[in-house]
Amino acid sequence: MKLLLENKTAIVTGASKGIGLATAQLFAQEGANVILTARNENELNEAVKSITDLGGNAIGILADSDDPKAPKEVFSKAIEKYGQVEILVNNAGYGDMVAIDECTDEHFEMVAQINYFGVFRFCREAVQHFMPRNEGVIVNVTSINGSLPVGGVAYTSTKGAVNMMSKNIAIRFSGTGIRCNAVAPGNTETPMAKAWAAGELSGGMKMVEFAAKYADQELPYTQPIDQANAILYFASDLSKAVTGRVLVVDNGAYMGA
Repeated sequence: MKLLLENKTAIVTGASKGIGLATAQLFAQEGANVILTARNENELNEAVKSITDLGGNAIGILADSDDPKAPKEVFSKAIEKYGQVEILVNNAGYGDMVAIDECTDEHFEMVAQINYFGVFRFCREAVQHFMPRNEGVIVNVTSINGSLPVGGVAYTSTKGAVNMMSKNIAIRFSGTGIRCNAVAPGNTETPMAKAWAAGELSGGMKMVEFAAKYADQELPYTQPIDQANAILYFASDLSKAVTGRVLVVDNGAYMGA
């Protein structure tokens, strides 16, 4: 049985833990060469090792998604190692619960640089690499907060913006071999989600109560592999006729979003 990503090369940002790590591991199992990016060197090395120890092909590149130089550097190193890149997964992000009445300009700018401008720059770099071959896939990992904004004002705003950016990119390349979609996770068993539920993210507990008010918090959390499977669907030819879509993966907890 042919592997879904055989002979493909994928960049996964924010891949040292959680959804990014599960995605990188799954991609490697499906035959991809995987470039993992993260900010913590020790965590990144462990993530790469978890793949290579099982015979997968992976390298790690230290990179901050809020660094304007990062996309070109990451793509250059990926191309130097593997020749070309077919898939970009924008997973790196910053979660917060800071309400509008407490959000400073500096905080909003910081979140936007990571969650929005960073994604924009990586997408721009990707399509410039894809266009000469008329082939390539972008999957942006957003959040249910992009359509039901119960988190911090900066976080929810950037996730909604990336949903729209994904659709705009899809429109730009409609009818070509370049596709762009988004996966919007709901509650998922990740370090960020645990910090959110405990009120440990920036902003504390002020906005947490609204998640229970507007969604069913009694349903089980999804697992990182559930999100990775959705990302794999968009990254592979299983979805070759799908572009400009946002897929919510949430066990039905945010059904009205």
